[in-house]
Amino acid sequence: MLYQMPRLEPVDHQVLEQINSMRDQLRHAVQQAPMKWTLDLRKALTASAIAASNTIEGYRVDARDVADLMDGEREVEASDENKTETLAYQQAMTYIQSLHDAADFRYSKELLNALHWMLQGHHHPLKTAGQWRRTAIRITAPGDELATDYEGPDHELLPGLMSEIVDWLNDGDLESHVLVRAAMAHLNLVKIHPWSDGNGRMSRSLQTLLIARGGVLAPEFSSIEEWLGMPGNTWDYYKVLREVGGPVWSPQRDTLPWIKFNLLAYHQQTQRVQRRVDRSNDCWTQLIEAAGTYRITERQTTALHEVAMVGRVRRSRYEKAEAINTQQATRDLQALTKAELLTAVGRTKGRHYVAGPRFPQKVLETAQRHHTIVNPYAAA
Repeated sequence: MLYQMPRLEPVDHQVLEQINSMRDQLRHAVQQAPMKWTLDLRKALTASAIAASNTIEGYRVDARDVADLMDGEREVEASDENKTETLAYQQAMTYIQSLHDAADFRYSKELLNALHWMLQGHHHPLKTAGQWRRTAIRITAPGDELATDYEGPDHELLPGLMSEIVDWLNDGDLESHVLVRAAMAHLNLVKIHPWSDGNGRMSRSLQTLLIARGGVLAPEFSSIEEWLGMPGNTWDYYKVLREVGGPVWSPQRDTLPWIKFNLLAYHQQTQRVQRRVDRSNDCWTQLIEAAGTYRITERQTTALHEVAMVGRVRRSRYEKAEAINTQQATRDLQALTKAELLTAVGRTKGRHYVAGPRFPQKVLETAQRHHTIVNPYAAA
């Protein structure tokens, strides 16, 4: 038996309707936006999700450094361990994103174990990857290694439980909203805790996979991992998992608080992404309008847009974004530096560029425009 889908309350349906409306608006905005910055935004959102999910597990790499690692840059401010964890998670996330329109797709034990290997294979064989755990599992309470927070089901039950969750992923509760199903998949997998390590990231990844398969928005715009990685939200995340999951495997418990928590996450993350899309679009428009004044090409606008939205740009990222060679990218960035639109920071290895003294101030102000995130349950 798995944790069961709860009966939603009227307020939950209202929040879901608001999320649906915002996601439709976001899809339209993204479709109307310039392809160049849309790709940059998708990459930035993926980097933020990876950085946040790893932060929950204690691996800290700045989202900008994650984006650089994704582009093949290795001169970033992160330990070798954190780089390895980041690249492993990127590999799994890239595969998950690619499955959004895979034909004849089916969930399987083999798929889940393969994803786990992508995440944890670099720890094998010290920590077995791609196979169910063969021992008991005990989760300690945050801040107290001696206190038991949760004990997973006996390892002998894992084959049956994983068969049950795979069957449910393929055929269970298909009439329910995809976001609610994705949340339940997360809850059940993290509480089964089938692997010796990496269960949290796998459960969040599975949630993202279900959202991706839902097809409403690209998964980069729908994942809640960035939201979960925010300090206060991370604490609430662990708290609701404790309250709903119980101290041991107990699927008879009420799961509605978990669904409410996830609906709040979906709603607020969608708000944040929409505000970012709006700022990004406005920055791009302002840079295009300023191109004649500053004598910049549309290609160079990509580099300036990256600086406005992210705070910096590297030659390697600009080169890939514009599909140009190293010499062309270097000349463009040198020209922008000479015009004082950019300022170079660091030596050749690891060098990046930030806003220079003549960078359009209006664009920077737009990129830093404040916004307010509302709690849909408080307003209901």
